[in-house]
Amino acid sequence: MINLKLTRLDNIKQDFTIKDLENISGVKSHTIRIWEKRYNLLEPKRTETNIRYYSHQNLQKLLNVVLLSNNNYKISKIAKMSDEEILIYSREVANVTAINDEAIIALKLAMLKFDKAMFNATYHKLLIKKTFREVFKDVFIPFLNHVGLLWQTGTLLPAHEHFIANLIAQKIHINTENLQYEIKKSKKTYVLFLPENEIHELGLLYLNYELVLRGNQTIYLGQNLPLDNLEYFFKSEKKICFVTSLTIQPYDDKIDAYFKQIENGLKNTAHQLLAIGRKTALVKDKEHNFDVSFYASMLDVLKVL
Repeated sequence: MINLKLTRLDNIKQDFTIKDLENISGVKSHTIRIWEKRYNLLEPKRTETNIRYYSHQNLQKLLNVVLLSNNNYKISKIAKMSDEEILIYSREVANVTAINDEAIIALKLAMLKFDKAMFNATYHKLLIKKTFREVFKDVFIPFLNHVGLLWQTGTLLPAHEHFIANLIAQKIHINTENLQYEIKKSKKTYVLFLPENEIHELGLLYLNYELVLRGNQTIYLGQNLPLDNLEYFFKSEKKICFVTSLTIQPYDDKIDAYFKQIENGLKNTAHQLLAIGRKTALVKDKEHNFDVSFYASMLDVLKVL
């Protein structure tokens, strides 16, 4: 009997349930079954207990079918195409349109195939009609939110998330480096960091970009930072705004102690802390003896900068 959750080749998930296909493609399981029965679009295999499972190629084909269907290709016409024709037409659509929903589908395909060239092609097509800021807010953020849900439900492997996150991080770094570094005297100095064992840094990286864009001086310390590394900055006479993002770390039973340690460094100073992320809900309503503000997301911070 095939174990659907553990079947791997080179540590890449190869077999998917129909629920996986629904989660990734957005097409209801009922519709997928109709497409199978009426048009033979997919060819699932079955376990010894008669449960459908789909190959990596089935999933890619379904995503390409969705991309074509969303761009005025009728299912009946798509069904008459060969697999190669579906792939060719979908590439053309991804390269020509590459806006929002279509781009997100193309990014999913790039992620699942570990296809850097497809990612870059989609990104550069987006830049024809959008600024980098619009690409990040309109496409990357909803895409990454969906990726997070897929990873959380076991539909994707961490390898997929790491691959696509690293590509997006590269774009943020490039765009930050391309900014004119004209620091305004009236602006604050920001020190950005993530807690120990916290590796989800795309939001913080993008916030760093936005701060630099506004003429602020930023010191980006990145992920997995022990708090004692901030002692130098805590002692600074110049006012500093510390920024951290808490997605996974600290664990729930450690978060009070974490903020107590920050309080020990920031109390009786002019410094302030911006704490971002879902973990902040655990401490935002408690009493704190230092200047701290809590935000559910990076976008919420951008509204007040």
